[in-house]
Amino acid sequence: MSQPVPSPAAPLANAPLIQKARSHLLQNYKQQPIVLVRGRGTRVWDADGREYLDLIGGVATCALGHCHPDVVAAAHAQLDTLWHVSNAFYSQPSIDLAAQLCEWSGLSRAFFCNSGAEANEALLKLARKAMKDRGHPERFEVITFERSFHGRTLATVTATGQPKYHAGFEPLPAGFKHIPYGDLDAARAAVGPTTAAILVEPIQGEGGVRVAPEGFLKGLRALCDEKGILLLVDEIQTGMGRTGIPFGFMRDGILPDAVSMAKALGNGLPIGAMLCREDVGASLSPGSHGSTFGGNLVAAAAANAVLKVIRQPGFLQEVVAKGEYFLAGLKALQGRLPAGRLVEVRGRGLLVGLEMDRDAPQVLARLREGGVLGNAAGERTVRFAPPFTVTREELDESLAIIERVLTAL
Repeated sequence: MSQPVPSPAAPLANAPLIQKARSHLLQNYKQQPIVLVRGRGTRVWDADGREYLDLIGGVATCALGHCHPDVVAAAHAQLDTLWHVSNAFYSQPSIDLAAQLCEWSGLSRAFFCNSGAEANEALLKLARKAMKDRGHPERFEVITFERSFHGRTLATVTATGQPKYHAGFEPLPAGFKHIPYGDLDAARAAVGPTTAAILVEPIQGEGGVRVAPEGFLKGLRALCDEKGILLLVDEIQTGMGRTGIPFGFMRDGILPDAVSMAKALGNGLPIGAMLCREDVGASLSPGSHGSTFGGNLVAAAAANAVLKVIRQPGFLQEVVAKGEYFLAGLKALQGRLPAGRLVEVRGRGLLVGLEMDRDAPQVLARLREGGVLGNAAGERTVRFAPPFTVTREELDESLAIIERVLTAL
């Protein structure tokens, strides 16, 4: 449903706002030099009034596009009712959301937090606690994968298999081992008497949009069952239908012991979740873990509205179709470009990576000038994660811009 785009209350401009930001914000982000002030659907506008096709959507977060009317209405109604209560009390939005997510995922229990890093932190604590409750206090180690990304807390950045994120924060917490992604033999060799769990992404988003080999998750599930350890799946980028199915693990026909999710869950409002099996979840008894804002009523109400839209019959089939259309267009483009310019097109559903012959920020700057927004996923990979609501006309418009930009590089 289209809505009129509101005008800002007062004239704005990129340059003075960016100058103010550089004077006061911590300079810990590599930010593109525009200030986004408005959005509807797949389109956003900057403070100079320029329009862009937003093909990154908060990094796979605004799955229903900007200001989706159903999500806006749900959040607004909750704002007018009750904003926040302590988790010492129940609240209906989080109860309803837990029930929906458990039904959709096949898991049994939900814990709510505010971000993907917090959801992964819950996974890590759950793994250690579950092993102690099973009589194996020596099992504390978690195996993760090279090029993985699991968050920015001290534990989740250590779980991340990219040394550049570790630099300057040593000594890192003990209990993590990184092995090659997609290698079942390496996984088997890494499991030992101190192993508690394996943590894996169905698609490595920050690692360059690298899709797990066919059967890899199924092999990890079998290995974890054999060794009596937990399989933890990071669905922060792939969850909520991003690949055309509810969760990435479902492609391999398995059920993990626990999964993490965030990003698309609230369509941009801050909410994360950990879902787990009944027997594993029993280890997080009262007082063992918590979050002041976890399950916040406004965010939970928005997430319920997101699920209602995504779970409509045929909705995810359209995500599959649009993803195939976009990938096919990009692969056709690859053949028309100068040899070696576009090295590889990777992805599944509406999560796509373009590996280039040069550093990603150079390409992103040209794309932004052309009217398309993406972001970097590794040194030479440009990532796109369009809203599920993107139209084929918008994809065609995007493909035309991408071709002009990459041809002219």
